[in-house]
Amino acid sequence: MSQRRAPIEIIRFDQVSLGYPSGFPVLYNINCTLYSAGFYFLTGASGAGKTSLMKLIYRDVKPSKGVLTVFGRDAAEISTSELPQFRQRMGLVFQDCRLLPHLNALDNVALALRIAGMDLKRARNYAKELLHWVGLGEHFDFLPASLSDGQKQRVGIARAVITRPLLLLADEPTGNVDDRAAYKLMLLLEELNKIGTTVVVATHNRALVESFSHPELHLARGELSFNCRQSEHDGTAQNMHARSRAI
Repeated sequence: MSQRRAPIEIIRFDQVSLGYPSGFPVLYNINCTLYSAGFYFLTGASGAGKTSLMKLIYRDVKPSKGVLTVFGRDAAEISTSELPQFRQRMGLVFQDCRLLPHLNALDNVALALRIAGMDLKRARNYAKELLHWVGLGEHFDFLPASLSDGQKQRVGIARAVITRPLLLLADEPTGNVDDRAAYKLMLLLEELNKIGTTVVVATHNRALVESFSHPELHLARGELSFNCRQSEHDGTAQNMHARSRAI
C-alpha cells in the first residue's frame, strides 16, 4: 500500500501582529499554518481583520511583529520588484470584482495571460474555456456593466484562476450576490480546490459557512481561533494547526 503524501506548508504565521500608525493593532500574535490543497474559511464580523490578514498574505502590507512565510519565503523580505512574480502564484478574488470596464468578459479573463506574454489568440482560447467552466459561455462579448453581480464574480473567479495558481484568496466574494448565487460560487471554488489549489475564502456569511464542512479560521478582537470541521473533499484538515493568544 502506498503512503499518502504529506501536505506541504503554503502559509505560516508565526506570532504575527499587525498594527497601523493611525490606530490600534488589528491582528494579535497570530499563529497558523495552512497546507497545500486545503479549503479554509476565514470568518469574523465586519472590521474583524479578515481583509488585513489577506493583505498580509499577498504582501500588500508587512507584519508589525512576527514572521509570515508564504511559499517558503519570509514575505517581509520580498522586494517590490519581486512582487509581480510572487503574486503570479496566487489568484485574487475581491468583492468588488475589479473588472476593467472597457474590456469584455473574454478579454478581462485573458488579461493575466496577455500580461505574462502569451499571444492574444491563445490567451482568448484559454479564457473561453474558463468562461464556459463558470457558466458564462454565452457572455464572451459582454462588458461588465451588462453583467449581473453574480456574473461579474464568476468572471473574476475565471480571471483569478487562469494562471493556475497554487493559492486562491477570495475576500468576501459573495458579499454582493444572493444566497443561491453565493452557493454556486462556492461550488466553483470547491471544484478548483479538488484539482489541488489551496483556497482561502473570507466571509461573514455564517449560513454559507455552515453549508460546507471546511475548516474555519475565526477572527474576533484581533485573535484567531480554529474550528476543524473535516470535509469529505479535504484531507488536510486534521493536519492543519491554528492557535492564537493575545500579546
